[in-house]
Amino acid sequence: MIADTTSMLQSNANIFENRRNDCPLCSSHIIYPAHTIKRWSIPFTVDRCADCGFMFMNPRFRDEFIQSFYTKEYFTGNAEYSYCDERSKERYFQHVWEARLNIIRKYIRGGNLLDIGCAFGGFLGAASKYFEVAGIEPSEYAGLYAKKKFGNRIHHGTLENHSFPHDSFLVITMIEVLEHLPNPVFAIKECYRLLQKGGLLVIQTANMEGLQAKLLGERYAYYMPGHLSYFPKRTLANLLSAVGFTRIKTFHPVEFGLWPKLRKSQGDFKSFLDYRKWMRIAAYHYISKIHFGNFCTTSSMVMYAFK
Repeated sequence: MIADTTSMLQSNANIFENRRNDCPLCSSHIIYPAHTIKRWSIPFTVDRCADCGFMFMNPRFRDEFIQSFYTKEYFTGNAEYSYCDERSKERYFQHVWEARLNIIRKYIRGGNLLDIGCAFGGFLGAASKYFEVAGIEPSEYAGLYAKKKFGNRIHHGTLENHSFPHDSFLVITMIEVLEHLPNPVFAIKECYRLLQKGGLLVIQTANMEGLQAKLLGERYAYYMPGHLSYFPKRTLANLLSAVGFTRIKTFHPVEFGLWPKLRKSQGDFKSFLDYRKWMRIAAYHYISKIHFGNFCTTSSMVMYAFK
């Protein structure tokens, strides 16, 4: 396996950074290979830190190669590594967006909201009924579209080069974004600085401590070319606490109920027979409710962290 991995890195050396010898989260030098993901055209390796449990692509792709992912082809499903274009299914996504906003508003009724990784701005549109919204989006294709809708409230760029004032938001959302970031420590610290006292940070990502991720191993679907950082639940909670967040609440699989997820799934239905998928979605949702301490049956989670 080591020989295969070395050969792979050498053949693709121009798209990889140098290999790290320490953990990007805690700087420990006790790291070891966890998985080699070979199902993509360019395989990559994932290491684990023996001290804090953090998992990360190592070596990771170069920044310019990562940026090449998030083009029109990524959002329209015409690339090997792709995502969905929310604009074509917005009325179905609305069910999940509204459900999430209903939970957020139990804690924060209004104020300024920042969505990091806002894509085309669909969630911001739903949130704008209750909040003054802003967004950050690194993809030129999606970010410029969102900018047409929301103007200068959208920053086409990253957390590293935005110009939003610190202490200016009451809610920040990072929905399936943290895993894409090469420097999650900076990202969490920057979110903390951007939040006002009493503000809320919402993070949705995979829990690598979940039984789902452990049993599937390298077959776990979350191992993707654009995912650079992977968190066990306790590792992410410890990072949030270390940065200064005072109260952390974790939801499994998400903070809202099953019905919005079922309604969203209708956007992919082609025939009446597709309603059979609801059995699988419901089973996953309720199995995810089996958790205690650090044990979780599945690897879906959402964290709410309060400043």
